Amino acid sequence: MAKKKIPEINAGSMADISFLLLIFYLVSTTMNVDSGISRMLPPLVDQPQEQSNQIKERNMFAVFVDAEDNLMVQRQRVTLDQLCRMTREFIMNPNNEENKPEKEMKEINLIGEFPVSKAVISLRNDRQTSYDMYIKVQNELVRAVNEEREALALSQFGIKWEDLTEDQKKAISEAIPSRISEAEPRDRTTKSN
Repeated sequence: MAKKKIPEINAGSMADISFLLLIFYLVSTTMNVDSGISRMLPPLVDQPQEQSNQIKERNMFAVFVDAEDNLMVQRQRVTLDQLCRMTREFIMNPNNEENKPEKEMKEINLIGEFPVSKAVISLRNDRQTSYDMYIKVQNELVRAVNEEREALALSQFGIKWEDLTEDQKKAISEAIPSRISEAEPRDRTTKSN
């Protein structure tokens, strides 16, 4: 009996097809880029003393989260619910109090003369602070800045932040800058400043 030969499949072009599919995938796929949290870093340790002390104490809003997730603002224990309101009040200093930040009059495009706060929010946490509490504090601080920007957008342009043009957003951001600085986390054995 003669055996019937089964025709072979030509696999020579399979590598070419695989290569073309790979190229198509790489060209047509977009990659998401994580941007992270933008923050002002603390000054370098070896900087001269006159450069590292540029921020006056009255302009500094000290926020600290300890290892047990207790929140301290200006060395007073507060709740997370109070943080946004306190931050907004500190940044804007509506009554020009002596223990709150100074303001500098600046000419801002589309707004004109505006008193810009010199406030800097200094966030520090313990190394054992929970990630959940760390993010909640970050969110409240950013929310405070965003709420002030929203209020200014409504008063200056009569529209919400999201509806502003890029030039208007730039003007509002210049009038209410986001200055949140993170200090290096401390260990439990280290005393807080």
